[in-house]
Amino acid sequence: MNHHLLLLAVLLLSGPRLTADEVRPARQLLAQAAASPAKREPTNAAEAAAQKAKADAELEAKYQALVAKLPPEQQAWERVLQAQLGGFYLPIHKREKVAGRSNAWDFVQDDPKLPRVLLIGDSVSRGYTQAVRKAMAGKANVHRAPANCGPTASGLKNLDVWLGDGKWAVIHFNFGIHDRNTPLPDYTQRLEQLIGRMKQTGAKLIWASTTPIPDSPDGKQTAASIVERNQAAAAVMRKHGVLTDDLFAAIAPRLAEMQPPNDVHFNAKGYDFLGETVAASIQRALK
Repeated sequence: MNHHLLLLAVLLLSGPRLTADEVRPARQLLAQAAASPAKREPTNAAEAAAQKAKADAELEAKYQALVAKLPPEQQAWERVLQAQLGGFYLPIHKREKVAGRSNAWDFVQDDPKLPRVLLIGDSVSRGYTQAVRKAMAGKANVHRAPANCGPTASGLKNLDVWLGDGKWAVIHFNFGIHDRNTPLPDYTQRLEQLIGRMKQTGAKLIWASTTPIPDSPDGKQTAASIVERNQAAAAVMRKHGVLTDDLFAAIAPRLAEMQPPNDVHFNAKGYDFLGETVAASIQRALK
């Protein structure tokens, strides 16, 4: 029982006389409190695990009930997400769907009169996806790959799933932050393979340069690693005639206002800026 209801109980027992109309709702509140004890902090790891398991089960039940009511095409999309999003992003997606909030992995109902665009990339790409959709509303059907696409190795493994069966007018892609420790020869070779597969779709390809990252105190993450990979990737793109969306150059002068300290990600202003930049590159490719 929380302290508000405890005070109410004291009032009922020893306070001034209440009317019948005042007593009735007060007693109902006390009955509800007795039936549903207030949540409390776990006192040990076992209790914490039990509470988490219960919360996870409740979330799963609500999510599955929601999915069961969706049209078949949307149910199929949710199954792809369940297979691709992984242990970090899938629970986030489920919570957002249950809460009725839009996210980067929303099902996209295509307008058949508009071209289809696919965004492939990591969490930075996820961050600007909705800004791209907003900027391209009425101009293109903007989809994103059903994953945090990670490194080039993951791209080679999952690209066919991400491409799906539909026809794409433009594919806007990036691999870089998760390849910061990949040897450059391996990185460029994998990019070559990915480009070859994406070209088979007939889509116009746009490579997004990888956005800046800070040096980490332990030296395991360096800003220079991204500069090196962007230079190597740019050479591959020139070789294959792939268009470039230089996000690194666009946002580098504005990091102080758009990127939190010691973070590879961006704030809302940064993602809006990146989304508008990406949308502009897509519109140029569609002309």
